[in-house]
Amino acid sequence: MVSTTMTPETAGGGRQNRLPSLTGMRFIAAAAVFLFHVMFQLFFANQDHQAKYSAIFGRSGYLGVGFFFILSGFVLTWSARSTDTTLRFWRRRFFKIYPNHLFTFLAAFILITQVAGTVIDKKYALLNLLLVQAWFPQFEINNSVNNISWSLSCEALFYLCFPLLIALVRRIRPERLWAWAFVVLAGIFLVPSLSELLPYQPQLVWAPASENQFWFIYFFPPVRMLDFVLGIIVARIVLAGRRLPLSLGGAVALAVAAYAVGPLVLPGKYTLVAIMALPLALVIAAGATADVAGQATWLSSRAMVWLGEISFAFYLWHSMVITFGHRALGATRQWGTPAAIGVIALLFAVTLVLSWLLFSFWERPIMRRFAAPRRNPPAEPAPATAAPAPPVPAGNAAQ
Repeated sequence: MVSTTMTPETAGGGRQNRLPSLTGMRFIAAAAVFLFHVMFQLFFANQDHQAKYSAIFGRSGYLGVGFFFILSGFVLTWSARSTDTTLRFWRRRFFKIYPNHLFTFLAAFILITQVAGTVIDKKYALLNLLLVQAWFPQFEINNSVNNISWSLSCEALFYLCFPLLIALVRRIRPERLWAWAFVVLAGIFLVPSLSELLPYQPQLVWAPASENQFWFIYFFPPVRMLDFVLGIIVARIVLAGRRLPLSLGGAVALAVAAYAVGPLVLPGKYTLVAIMALPLALVIAAGATADVAGQATWLSSRAMVWLGEISFAFYLWHSMVITFGHRALGATRQWGTPAAIGVIALLFAVTLVLSWLLFSFWERPIMRRFAAPRRNPPAEPAPATAAPAPPVPAGNAAQ
């Protein structure tokens, strides 16, 4: 059993707000989604190697998105301030998420309409622009324009509800937090069964569910909010100094085992979200605990923290780079295994460069300028040296 060496929830100003290990984990999750979407391009001419790639990374995208949803609830709870207001919180989250979404939305729209020559339904584009696309079960809506931005549609609901959710979770007594965590987990495991009540459709070729079942289990924002709430509760468990069952190494081992063995012991619908929820929550909690205790990990290295900081931009760029990169190299072209790996590495590098540019010259400047309101000028004469502006919260482990 592992416990924190301090109790941040009662430590007031002593809480360590920065969680570098979780920042590093963000990039691992974003890379997992990248490798998942590579699978659909069928880069490998050798069908056996393509099948092995699909067997390894065929569910890594589900893992990565689930990690981000749980992490979002965890980090927002960890960094929540007693002096904050709902409007200030919403302002920070808007300027963290929406400018990047708008930029990549426009990039995807131009590529699809001008390069691919595809007509985009204006209604679908508007739903995507407003981040409400995940509320619709049709793939042509929830995967429109920059297709991976459906997850931001879920995050928008999470942020809208967070002030109420955190107030409710704070009312849970510390000794009951684990019980409530398992209640939420039970809800996550109930979702695949509830999806069976939806109108019948044939199963998708690439997923263990029909279109409407896949939407309900994986896309539907109120359902995915269970992951977010789990993150809130687990953050409170760590903040309250409650004991964790596993160290970071043990939690990672459990996550790897669940990923590998889950499809062998549970029906396919449970592998989309449910099987990984607890292991991922434990990895996040154990990583935060290690950071609080001052334990250096490779995840908290300078390189991994930098990669984690650009991971949101990486996530928003990667699908476009993979799709149109393949198109530029030959839309239906396949390569021998070494060359295919080289193509994947090239597209990964291009995505990294674009992510660095978006983060450095768009995301970070906007956050610095707009995330926190500027102070009103003082009513009385200002002193010779003006007080510094309030710091923008780092939130370095959240999207």
